[in-house]
Amino acid sequence: MVEGAKVLGEALDAGVRVEAVYAAPGAPVGLLGRAAAAGARVLDLAPGVIERVAGTVTPQPLLAVVHYVDVPLDRLRGADLVVVCVDVRDPGNLGTVLRSAEGAGAGGVICCHGSVDVYNPKAVRASAGSLFHVPVVAGGEPAEVLGRLAEWGLRRLGAAAHGGLDYAAEDLTAPTALVLGNEAAGLPSGMAGRGLLDAEVTIPMSGRTESLNVGMAAAVLCFEAARQRRGGGR
Repeated sequence: MVEGAKVLGEALDAGVRVEAVYAAPGAPVGLLGRAAAAGARVLDLAPGVIERVAGTVTPQPLLAVVHYVDVPLDRLRGADLVVVCVDVRDPGNLGTVLRSAEGAGAGGVICCHGSVDVYNPKAVRASAGSLFHVPVVAGGEPAEVLGRLAEWGLRRLGAAAHGGLDYAAEDLTAPTALVLGNEAAGLPSGMAGRGLLDAEVTIPMSGRTESLNVGMAAAVLCFEAARQRRGGGR
């Protein structure tokens, strides 16, 4: 389920199959025409109906049912920048991760088992349509996923609040998997010792704040990789 003209427009731009659109008074007519032309059923709602079913307090005047877009893990073979979510639980954070990964040109995002559902309505809204433009793998045990990425030649860098290497000093132009953990607990302890990570990286903090939330950390790491890949250097 997607809500609002922005996210529905992104789904249509990406060529994702839209099953149905539910339009309240005030819905953009042009977008409804695009959806109908793409094969979606468009149903008009009476005033007050959408407010009773939408997940937000002041919903936008349209909802749509869109097909799943997740891909098999093997589809990411050959990607040289991948973001891996391990036990990321907040849907808003996951949406921000998707948006940052797509904006930085990542080849895919993997949401391992234990992370929030990538199709949670809040995650879909927070992605601002990036869900439909960056390949997303929904599921997979972390050990299996990270093992496959190592086989494909990606260096697996785990984000750690403290004690890791300075992220900006690492070579992020090489094939890299950025591995993000739980909002409160971080990555499971011992992942590096079990051979699931090649190194841990930390974003140095100057103020009293101990760490960034996982969505902001993903943005910093992804766009540092993008900066280096534009020729900015370490």
